[in-house]
Amino acid sequence: MTLEVETRTRLGTFELDASFTSQQGVTALFGRSGSGKTSMIRIIAGLTRAQNSRVVLDGEVLADTARGIFQPPHKRRFGYVFQEARLFPHLDVRKNLNYGRWFAPKSGRVDNFDQVVNLLGIDGLLDRRPGKLSGGEQQRVAIGRALLSSPRLLLMDEPLAALDESRKNEVLPYLERLRDELGLPIVYVSHSVAEVARLADRVVLMKDGRIEATGSASEVLRGLGSETREAASVVAGTVEDVDQEHRLARVQTAAGILLVPVEQAQVGKTVRVLVPARDVMIATSRPEGLSALNILSGTVEGIDADGDGLIGVRILCGSEIILARITAFSGKTLGLAPGQPVFAAIKTAALERR
Repeated sequence: MTLEVETRTRLGTFELDASFTSQQGVTALFGRSGSGKTSMIRIIAGLTRAQNSRVVLDGEVLADTARGIFQPPHKRRFGYVFQEARLFPHLDVRKNLNYGRWFAPKSGRVDNFDQVVNLLGIDGLLDRRPGKLSGGEQQRVAIGRALLSSPRLLLMDEPLAALDESRKNEVLPYLERLRDELGLPIVYVSHSVAEVARLADRVVLMKDGRIEATGSASEVLRGLGSETREAASVVAGTVEDVDQEHRLARVQTAAGILLVPVEQAQVGKTVRVLVPARDVMIATSRPEGLSALNILSGTVEGIDADGDGLIGVRILCGSEIILARITAFSGKTLGLAPGQPVFAAIKTAALERR
């Protein structure tokens, strides 16, 4: 699947001038509120008609203002999940789900009701009405309704933004299953580093209606500038062991072994670990007597001035880059320079398994 999007339009006083190409998997439109993410996804869906735009899916032109082409939303066969579940309050879950099936074309309709219900863990909710569901349960039903429309592409606009942290953590594993088991291409809007690190195969960073960067989650998150404290590295690995007593997972990564706090983890499962740059300490000799359990050996690959007296230090650990954000004074005191052997100390409590 290849999605090509080009748009130049004015929405009130806001100007959107952006283009990107999305392949199979999860493409995240990432950026702060007001960066143009939702405007972009609405143009893809056909809910907003841009002054100048071109949207092409696998060679099929869905919109091209230069040629006078505009395919209405219901003919694009895209599923759309909003911030709010938007379920029908007078219908039970089963009927809300079946509503989605009415939009599936007969030629492309798949009898996958049971598969979707089991995938999202909502089999025990079918006879309830939305008012009897938690926020996380409502969002899972909304996702199921979108899937049952047999979409070619799933658009998700901040689907977890209205949920508290516990409900987000409830829904995220189901989004991972959706990504891994269905193979349905997804465009996912979010301003959350944690969500993007966990779900995205490709990230499109937006700012002020423009595309700032594109790449893998790790590439884009490492490149976040000094205007944010959220710069991070994303390291993939395999769970080798779980210490149930201390709730720690031992994860083998290309950077080395990481001990990561977990509520539950499956041995052998591939996971992503989010390493915030601000929580990485640098030592020129192996540190001892630290509460930080993760000590990785590496080499300084590069140093970038972030402004405000801070520097970003890229450390090559194995075949992975770990980003550290420290003060320029600390860098000078340590005499850091490219090619220098160092140790990266990472607090276990700062890591998130994704």
